[in-house]
Amino acid sequence: MSADWMRVENEADVASPSLLIYAERVTENLRRMLAIVGSPARLRPHIKTHKLAPIVAQQVALGVTKCKCATIAEAELAARAGATDVLLATQLVGPNVARWIALTQAYPGVAFSTLVDDSGALANYGRAAVAADSTLELLIDLDVGFRRSGIAPGQAARELYRAMATTRGIRAGGLHAYDGHLHQADLGERVVAADAGFALVSALCDELKRDGLPVPRIVCGGTPTFPIHARREGVECSPGTCVLWDAGYAKKIPDLDFLNAAVLLTRVISRPASNRLCLDLGHKAVASEMPQPRVIFPALPDAQPVVHSEEHLVIETPRAAEFPVGTALYGIPWHICPTTALHDSVQVVRGGRVTEQWRVEARARRLTF
Repeated sequence: MSADWMRVENEADVASPSLLIYAERVTENLRRMLAIVGSPARLRPHIKTHKLAPIVAQQVALGVTKCKCATIAEAELAARAGATDVLLATQLVGPNVARWIALTQAYPGVAFSTLVDDSGALANYGRAAVAADSTLELLIDLDVGFRRSGIAPGQAARELYRAMATTRGIRAGGLHAYDGHLHQADLGERVVAADAGFALVSALCDELKRDGLPVPRIVCGGTPTFPIHARREGVECSPGTCVLWDAGYAKKIPDLDFLNAAVLLTRVISRPASNRLCLDLGHKAVASEMPQPRVIFPALPDAQPVVHSEEHLVIETPRAAEFPVGTALYGIPWHICPTTALHDSVQVVRGGRVTEQWRVEARARRLTF
């Protein structure tokens, strides 16, 4: 992989470590996402990947007015940036229910919705909505194999949906199924697995409609299964990572054709041995929940990480002498979503130069609400 496109002309003015966002590549990735799904109305991008208001605003300008988010802060950011249909993909508990209601009341022009998979949580949503003289839209969260959250798409889900449709203060919003466990490198295998999971969702949807219950929407999938669900009529797709892309998905999901649009700029701050470089790229600058390598350096494909701590990444390479202290290196993060959350701002690259800075506002747990 050539590193030529990553280098910025004014790198001497860019502090390290920094996360660079290449605006033209973001635009091209959005174009490719739309080409896959066919219509802006069927695309509900997950903004947890970037947490950036300017990217939400760009999506809205392209007609993509729906989005999915992971936190109340992200939902508020989306509403501020012009999204008109915001799904919070988690079941709210404790004081977060009141925070959510306050947010929905502050933006009456936005269609907010969130998830439920438990009868007790449903009752709590209903009581809180009635007390606030409000109506909350909920989608049943279905577990199609990830085993992280949700309810199996069977009789229990059917009964929960029926209860949801008849609970005061609640409006039935449809079904949500995230198959985040599906990331087979072979597309054929991934298709078979995604089809099997969706068959359960489709069967439940048919049963609910026979019961006379409204199912306004089905929201399915993440980035690896995005093109598969895009072929299904009436399904909203909710990919996230593909707007910025990363080294992990580029390697694991080779059939998806997206551009790396997020790059880490780091510098050599020490050469502790003839074959070692110490970079200012610690756990606090690049996501460290994955095994090494956590960042790929195209200019040093043979680099081997040997130490990773809070502020430092030490790599070994026989070419260490070619990189004196102060040298800038450009690296593609293995996992971009938690990497973005480590930076309070990103440096925006246009035409090969850093031209502006965007605040990563929704990295905060709370904005206003």
